[in-house]
Amino acid sequence: MSEQTLQQKLDSTGNVVDFLRNQQVGPNVYPGVPAEYSNWRNEQRGWAQSAVLFNQSYHMVELYVRGSDAFALLEYLAINSFKNFAVNKAKQFVPVTPEGYVIGDVILFYLAENEFSLVGRAPAIEWVEFHAQYPKPDGSKWNVTVERDERTALRTDGKRKNYRFQLQGPNAMKTLEKAMGQTPPDLKFFNMAHIDIAGKDVIALRHGMAGQPGYELFGPWEDYAAVHAALVAAGKDFGLELVGGRAYSSNTLESGWLPSPLPAFYTGDSQIMKDYRAWASGKSYAGMCSIGGSYVPDSIEGYYLTPWDIGYGHIVKFDHDFVGREALERMANEKHKQKVTLALDPQDVQRVMSSLFAKGDRAKYFEFPSAVYAMHPFDEVKCDGKVIGVSTWIGYSSNEGAMLSLAMIDPDFVEFGKEVTLVWGEPNGGTSKPTVEPHVQTEIKAIVSPVPYSSVARNSYADSWRQTGVGANA
Repeated sequence: MSEQTLQQKLDSTGNVVDFLRNQQVGPNVYPGVPAEYSNWRNEQRGWAQSAVLFNQSYHMVELYVRGSDAFALLEYLAINSFKNFAVNKAKQFVPVTPEGYVIGDVILFYLAENEFSLVGRAPAIEWVEFHAQYPKPDGSKWNVTVERDERTALRTDGKRKNYRFQLQGPNAMKTLEKAMGQTPPDLKFFNMAHIDIAGKDVIALRHGMAGQPGYELFGPWEDYAAVHAALVAAGKDFGLELVGGRAYSSNTLESGWLPSPLPAFYTGDSQIMKDYRAWASGKSYAGMCSIGGSYVPDSIEGYYLTPWDIGYGHIVKFDHDFVGREALERMANEKHKQKVTLALDPQDVQRVMSSLFAKGDRAKYFEFPSAVYAMHPFDEVKCDGKVIGVSTWIGYSSNEGAMLSLAMIDPDFVEFGKEVTLVWGEPNGGTSKPTVEPHVQTEIKAIVSPVPYSSVARNSYADSWRQTGVGANA
């Protein structure tokens, strides 16, 4: 029996919103590392006060794209400009559907002439895989090959093509200098260089993800142990913390990256979208992911997001032809949601948590530090009883002493210090996801705040996509 396609799976579900909200999977897991090396509070504190080492070797998909048409294919699928993009640079790669809705985003590495890799969540990578075998607009074939290196959770050999570490925090540069035995190269944001650690050739990407500048370091899997050991040894004098799976997913609350746009694959009458759904497996990301939260639109399109909604409007460049360009040109001058941080009211959070210590009705449980309980969280944000947007990523920052969420709201309500309401918990006692216990919805006051929430992140990322969009990533 042939494997079910994504379209066949959707046709068999009836209501796609109900289907995704009741999928039997919780949030993304982070395999290969323990939940905590010390404790998640110290691990969070490390990226603000000393240094941390994130181990990203296991949970992300990597796709190699090679061939004389590799540059042209990737440019054709990206909303952002490829001008001045060259070997030893990287950028955020953001594709949209022909209707202009976000598929996802990954980091695109320009490794060598006619050779690229994309690293991140699967939706954008699967979109590139599909187009690599789909005809060009003129009907000819792309001269490209693709090689997918699957994340650890979906493989049995326990190995990857590359290890991938992130060194972040105020003491990250001191740690790297000691590990190298010399001064690290002075790279601009999202530029790369080859460095030597423990006698191994390591590619270093100037990057930041935890509210502090730092480096992403990667190289062949067989060098994993030597490079990791050298970094850990070098960091002993600088308070280096290893970060486990619990703290890892909370760092975005301070830095402001929104990791969870739902890929807009489920509808769309263009031939490309129909062909994609017929090509994609029912076991692809879109066929297996879950939605959670209090926001329940009438149709799946209610969850779709534009680049402006997630803070990528400034990187949309109409200097090249790309899938979705016409739709984005029509949207460009419309009103868009604006990304903000919501700082939840401490007393209301305490009230929610205290409901656990009484019999009878209870609010949805807050997990610490990340309170996300589905792969794609969507909670209603209200003002004066009117829904003005959605909250997505939510959790606790020990550094800020606050429960925070990343949200997208009507720009008319974006006033820092303004009080709004977050609806916490799912309607009608909750869905059937195993991460959802019986509960009642409740409202939590929240204060509209800047994104990134961390003042260090706002200043450190002033030349990046998180703020102005100026720089190598634009």
